Amino acid sequence: MRVRAVEVIPYALRFAEPYVSARGALAQREMALIRIATDEGLEGLGEAVPLTLRGGAGLEAVVKELREAGGALVGADLDEPDPEPLPRRLAAGLSAPAAAGLEMARLDLAAKLAGVPLWRLLGAECEAPVRCNATLSAGAPDRVAAAAERWAELGFASFKLKVGSGDDVGQVAAVRGALGRAARIRVDANGAWSAQVAAARLDAVEAEGIELAEQPAATLEELAEVRARTTIPIAADESVASAADARRAAELGGCDLATIKLAKVGGIGPARRIAEIVPSYLSSALDGPVGIAAAAHLAQVLPAIDATDGLAHGLATQLLFADTVAASQCEVRAGLLYPPEGPGLGVELDPEALERARV
Repeated sequence: MRVRAVEVIPYALRFAEPYVSARGALAQREMALIRIATDEGLEGLGEAVPLTLRGGAGLEAVVKELREAGGALVGADLDEPDPEPLPRRLAAGLSAPAAAGLEMARLDLAAKLAGVPLWRLLGAECEAPVRCNATLSAGAPDRVAAAAERWAELGFASFKLKVGSGDDVGQVAAVRGALGRAARIRVDANGAWSAQVAAARLDAVEAEGIELAEQPAATLEELAEVRARTTIPIAADESVASAADARRAAELGGCDLATIKLAKVGGIGPARRIAEIVPSYLSSALDGPVGIAAAAHLAQVLPAIDATDGLAHGLATQLLFADTVAASQCEVRAGLLYPPEGPGLGVELDPEALERARV
């Protein structure tokens, strides 16, 4: 069996409501679908999500590098899949979102060739639903609290508040007041605060019972300073994008946890290496259905570490979108994410929806 073609399709999903964080606001999420087609009719799906709000390459640049890298796969013999999810010669020089998307498609195809779901190919013995947090856009405290109540009605028990762009203390107090003491609340500043401001903000909300704070300051050095001044666990997001970053975070004492996004770290292989160094949980880069499915499969094999016991993953973000391009995708029920059935990722596309979403 050989690779017949590699197709890259840029598309966008609309948010049901504008997504607001300390890094800006989005009305839609642009991304690129990768489809590896074989001469025997199988196809592998991947997804690359540009990290433009973090200063990364935009959609046009990511699509260009994917088309160039994908061309090198055409004609490849797949009867004996490469032991590496993505050959190093292809991964070299790719941006993290592009590398993640191409690796995803390769793994999806490899699992389909083996006739097994991806989680089994990754080494898991069984599959379990993935506990997820609700993700709340920043806004006026009463609006954020009302949104939290709607998510709670859907069965969520853990809530991530986007802070760093408004009345942070008011948002936390309003959500705690609306949900009660049993709800788990975490805050995510996306590195918007200085170490001094972060310590002060966390001190102001500590009495509300904060599960963790994601990237309260920009650098690992600043995170270490904040961590020394609070009892709230600190999770590194933007500042840990590789195994080297994770080792440095451990040396500096910069975090208790790492938040892993496939688009940020370059795929499942790099994500697993980070999780071996720092206790980690998964989060979405506002991925589409293919990226969320890949993360759901990865969640089955992340190391079980005491620091992450019972910790929800940030993978329910498909509920933020007004539409989808999938006919079959992960399902979210009562705060749990269920990977789709079938070999590989299990995602099936809706061709008409994908055509409408093209950009």
